Amino acid sequence: MKRDGAMQSLWQVGMDVYNAKNISLPTGVVDVVIVGGGITGVTTALLLQKSGLQCVVAEAHNLCFGTTGGTTAHLNTFFDTSYNEVIKDFGELDAQLMAASARQALNLFKHNVAEYNIDCGYEEKDGYLYAQDKEQWDELEEIYKASKKAGVEVMYADTIPIPVQFTKAIVYKAQAQIHPSKYVYGLAREFEKAGGVIMQNCTVTKVEEKGILVVETSAGDIKTKNVIYATHIPPGVNLLHFRNAPYRSYAMAVTLEDDNYPDALAYDMYDPYHYYRTQTIDGKKYLIVGGEDHKTGHEENTDHCFTRVEAHIRTHYNIDKIVNQWSSQYFEPSDGLAYIGHLPGNPENVYVATGYSGNGITYSHIAAITLRDLIVKGDSDFKEIYEPSRIKMVAGFANFVKENADVVKEFFAKRLAMEKITALADLAPGEARLVKYDGKSVALYKDEDGKFHAVNPVCPHAKCLVGWNNAEKSWDCPCHGSRFSVNGELLTGPARSDLERIDIG
Repeated sequence: MKRDGAMQSLWQVGMDVYNAKNISLPTGVVDVVIVGGGITGVTTALLLQKSGLQCVVAEAHNLCFGTTGGTTAHLNTFFDTSYNEVIKDFGELDAQLMAASARQALNLFKHNVAEYNIDCGYEEKDGYLYAQDKEQWDELEEIYKASKKAGVEVMYADTIPIPVQFTKAIVYKAQAQIHPSKYVYGLAREFEKAGGVIMQNCTVTKVEEKGILVVETSAGDIKTKNVIYATHIPPGVNLLHFRNAPYRSYAMAVTLEDDNYPDALAYDMYDPYHYYRTQTIDGKKYLIVGGEDHKTGHEENTDHCFTRVEAHIRTHYNIDKIVNQWSSQYFEPSDGLAYIGHLPGNPENVYVATGYSGNGITYSHIAAITLRDLIVKGDSDFKEIYEPSRIKMVAGFANFVKENADVVKEFFAKRLAMEKITALADLAPGEARLVKYDGKSVALYKDEDGKFHAVNPVCPHAKCLVGWNNAEKSWDCPCHGSRFSVNGELLTGPARSDLERIDIG
């Protein structure tokens, strides 16, 4: 199974590319085309197919290629945007709706695993949030009180499941964890059994309204009544690109010398915070720890993020072996809540799910439930709280818009002289950087064989300048999170096209 990075996640190990059975392009009009084959897209597709609609999943690469293949798969009834923040900004009723949506999402996970007998390491676990100083103590108290008001099952805890000093802790009951790739593959099989179609390596290039929606793809056109963008961030240029900031998070799976694996989920309260859990795969336990989040394209040396994660783990655990390390991307919404529903600026039957913050696995099923109800019933209990067109600007939003104004001019040349490149870029194999060529910027990478790869560093989405991610070997856009391979191939949107390749000779 491939994913959108050079490093292998724990969820790729032993997983082949999904072998789709129903791959014939529909000839008639289908009810829904779901763009994106991650956990949101496949879960939503299954719910709609089981509701009697004919659905197609169109995935540009393979199932779980994006953030689903890089998650740490915590299922929570609490969020990165804490309930005290939600009550302050939106009110107590919306906090209760948010909590209700989270509980429905976790119940759907539990139902799917049992109903379809999916072997995905699903386990219910308690989730501990702990403070380590007086300031965090006071904040934790606010979170506890607000969680109670929201109707979440939470209580104080005298102990935590990890060997870390703490001053105060609370525990959220009945949280959960899964192996995300195995879970999605299980849902995909059920979706196909119900008559659904999965098109992998099928890039959606355009959606046009011609009385009916026509979805143009690399495999041909699909006519449909509804479209859902489950692509983490919608493609093209849209209002939501200015309401979501791209971030990267880092994870490490290790084995321990002393079998001191936590039997619960745990989270500290630093910013960015660290999170811990255990996953058992084929009888073997792994400690998964994540953190060191930063805005995409804003970290000069992403390898150092893994170094810091490792150092943090070694402070508390005796590591036997680092098995996997990887990073993944998420989008932080400007007001703290996800955007699920009608995609602004598009026909009413075009929908989106984005802005999941660090809670993508939980939000995937909130989105599936909400979108299913909007399409099948015409309404949802959670329509208003997650409405993508809601207007609520917050502190920091003006700064994010300012970042997006940092545009650059198009590159003028299509071919570079090798003599000038070698003189400008004294790169070691495996290194990359932006260099100047006749006064213009060039994104240059030198592979392990000493061959240079040059691309125009101007992101085709909104003309921002990409930066090098040395951990995942990709060019990442700091404005809206588009990511590209060393040869400029589009890995993740919202860009719709590759970086322009530049010949060297």
